[in-house]
Amino acid sequence: MGSGSIVIGPAYWAVLAVLTAAAAGLAAAAGLRLSRPILTAAGRAIGQLAAVSAAIAWVLTAWGPTVAFIVLMVAVAAVTSARRISRHRSALWAIAAIVCAVAPVLLLVIGAGTVPARPIAVLPVAGILIGGAMTATYLAGRRMMDDLTARRGEYEALLALGFTEPAAVRELCRPSLPQALHPALDQTRTVGLVTLPGAFIGVLLGGGGPIQAGATQLLVLIGLLASETIAIIIVSELIAHDLIRRPHAY
Repeated sequence: MGSGSIVIGPAYWAVLAVLTAAAAGLAAAAGLRLSRPILTAAGRAIGQLAAVSAAIAWVLTAWGPTVAFIVLMVAVAAVTSARRISRHRSALWAIAAIVCAVAPVLLLVIGAGTVPARPIAVLPVAGILIGGAMTATYLAGRRMMDDLTARRGEYEALLALGFTEPAAVRELCRPSLPQALHPALDQTRTVGLVTLPGAFIGVLLGGGGPIQAGATQLLVLIGLLASETIAIIIVSELIAHDLIRRPHAY
């Protein structure tokens, strides 16, 4: 075991238990009603990571299992985004936003040779991009749904002025859409000063040098900005054209 590796033992599990209990307990004390979601999320994370850790060696042996695993990640991300955006089944169109956001960025970084065309390199980068696109998709979609519900009078006024439905949705919701990109922007602006994100730490723990770690993290962060911007634009158009059904169309 290298000196930079995480030590897994009784202390490791005790720390996880203490942190989980502290988060749930503090949420309960503050009346946030988040204790159960925190405990559920922690439990799912343990189970899912245990399963992934057990299967990852097989997944990375060939392109077939790797591609299948990426497809699974996209499917789970799409379902998660859809649930956040709307309870209507049309929200599953979120898969289009995620696929169209991740595919061109992933193909570019692999095609240019900046990420080696090997499963062990492609899978983690794909996972990071899918996760970012998922977050941007549901943040943008949820914000638009909230705007269309709370500002219905303004939407109807725009229609009365001669705006088409898609144009009215764009006009009403455009000012709030940038908020969906704020997490990625803040992470990029503060990297190295406030945070050392996962890709940087992963390269260091894997034995790479600081320069390689920094270059890897920079590629990931800029890739996230691109993919999340694409996701926001696509989900906004899906809602504007009522493919993901708007509140007034329920």
